[in-house]
Amino acid sequence: MDLIHIILLAGTGVLAGIMASIVGGAAVVSYPMLIATGVSPQLAAVCNLTALMPGTMLAALSDRTQLPPFNRAFLGLIATSVIGAGLGASLLLLTPERTFSVFVPLLLGFATVLFAYAERISAWLRSRAADRGHEITFNVASLKLLLPVSFYGGYFGAGVGILMLGVFSVATGGDYRSANVTKNFVSSLNGLAAALIFIAQGAVVWPQTLALMAGTIGGGLIGARIARVIPRNIVRVLIVVVGAALTVTFARRYWF
Repeated sequence: MDLIHIILLAGTGVLAGIMASIVGGAAVVSYPMLIATGVSPQLAAVCNLTALMPGTMLAALSDRTQLPPFNRAFLGLIATSVIGAGLGASLLLLTPERTFSVFVPLLLGFATVLFAYAERISAWLRSRAADRGHEITFNVASLKLLLPVSFYGGYFGAGVGILMLGVFSVATGGDYRSANVTKNFVSSLNGLAAALIFIAQGAVVWPQTLALMAGTIGGGLIGARIARVIPRNIVRVLIVVVGAALTVTFARRYWF
């Protein structure tokens, strides 16, 4: 890996860190950049999940007053989420490289659709909880939603931020700032669980991962401050446009 690739990855990491800490969707830009620097699609997913973890953790800790109380319900939710991410990471390593390449456009397209309908997803989750008369807080009911979300996050990760944001918006009564900080904290723990599995299996391509990670750490801290003031719709529109373009690009590369 040459100096130009290091600069490109670090710069992309800053943007990815900002995106991840504000709403999610960092993989839409960081994942293709890893592939562009010579990493295979499957290992790019491994490197991406590993590189994003420190930045989202720092973003959460920089606004930690917004985290919910670390009571039994929240700790149980964290444990369930980490287990789901670990299972997803294990499946990623078991997926044949050729098979994973075919899924890349589908995964990017799925993530892009999630961003496009993010508000509707969040509104539906809140409405569903209200119709059932559930108290909007962290409880066992949240686990049924978070487990599959975390599993997907450990497997690929693109779009998982907005899914978590929807789940935690229910748990925080629609308080974006609190939901976003909680999303950053839990997703970083999921990333840690996945990264430990990847590292243990020797699957991480360290030069690209470290270059990207350096950028995401700075981007995560910047994004934590921006998240307090920026309109989310601006970020979401940009992500959807970029995601749609990349989905078409990778579909042409791996399908035709």
